Amino acid sequence: MNLRVTVVGAGVIGLTTAVVLERAGHEVTVVAKDKGFATTSAAAGAVWLPYRVGPPDRALVWARRTRDELTRIARSCPEAGVDMIEALLVADVDTPPWWAPAVDDLALVTSVRAFVSNRVWKMLVPRCDPTVYLGWLESHLTRPILRRHVEELESLEGDIIVHCSGVGARTLARDPELVANLGQTVVVAGGSLDPSLMLSDDRDPQAMFYAIPRRSEVVLGGCAIPVDAQDAPPPDPALAEAIVERCRRSGFDPGAVLYTRSGLRPVRREVRLEREGRIVHNYGHGGAGYTLSWACAEDVAELAARG
Repeated sequence: MNLRVTVVGAGVIGLTTAVVLERAGHEVTVVAKDKGFATTSAAAGAVWLPYRVGPPDRALVWARRTRDELTRIARSCPEAGVDMIEALLVADVDTPPWWAPAVDDLALVTSVRAFVSNRVWKMLVPRCDPTVYLGWLESHLTRPILRRHVEELESLEGDIIVHCSGVGARTLARDPELVANLGQTVVVAGGSLDPSLMLSDDRDPQAMFYAIPRRSEVVLGGCAIPVDAQDAPPPDPALAEAIVERCRRSGFDPGAVLYTRSGLRPVRREVRLEREGRIVHNYGHGGAGYTLSWACAEDVAELAARG
């Protein structure tokens, strides 16, 4: 049965969901306040990594399925802005992370030149360049994105309304469980950072550090700060300098600072992916929007088709 579907939100979750629904034969319209570079998804690190997301059992399945799809895209669609990169994640213990079953090549190594720590988890992960990938997703839509501020989900037209508004869900879905979590990145020229390695150390949420190389720049992060806000504040210069300093303390020259970005992660104890009448909710992915996007979109399509 072909349905008229309205998708609310044009971040990676909304766009991926819209693409999957169109592939299923539905008539899809995306409605969003922002798109492209203005979305939180554009400010994200955008690598596959299950960060701050639950519930673990469902998230593990979603992460595995999405990793497989992003890997396929990396191999078959070079124009999508997705490729594979080696990732090194600092660890304190030898116990694998909870999401380890979603990865085939995860290995604990004890001698690497990238970090002082002698325990590092190593794996190959899909990496998305948001400036390319979000546009690639949008290019697969039949209809242009409608730019508008949505105040009531129930007022929207369509057989099915798919709700992917991220932090906006706190108001739109009247959901107090969803909280905004501030992330900030500093994009640098790269300096002495290895362009073939992603580095991550999130053992201390108050002083987390990651470096994600892209084609002509490196994204440094980060932070995870709960805030009471609907829109991301401008990047904090003091926080930007602290992020750059963490890079230097890790033994790397970051090179010149090119620009800074900030965004709000939509954090919830559990991703809300369920149907409520003609509304299908798909939000609360925290820092794992790219990581869960394709599998969650496929589950939305199944819910929409149940009638």
